[in-house]
Amino acid sequence: MARKRTAEEIQTLLEGYRQRTGTRAEYCREHGISTHMLSYHLQREAQQVRPRMARVRLSPAATPTSAFALLLRSGRRIETTWNFRDADLARLIRVAEAE
Repeated sequence: MARKRTAEEIQTLLEGYRQRTGTRAEYCREHGISTHMLSYHLQREAQQVRPRMARVRLSPAATPTSAFALLLRSGRRIETTWNFRDADLARLIRVAEAE
């Protein structure tokens, strides 16, 4: 049975992996870990870094003509009078969150 690694050891392995010059398989072989274990921790870290939901604050529209405003994490704001269909709004949010 493989020994349980500490969070610090896992973080060191992930940082080393990001700075590697060879393939994923070579890195895992050199460090005595499975590619499955590395993939699991990379995916877990990505989910923690990228939250699935963001907090929003509702406020009255800045102008009476503003029908929709989207405030991005970067601080940019998208305002439009266009009334979005559900599919269009979902696509806009996906694209905005991908930045």
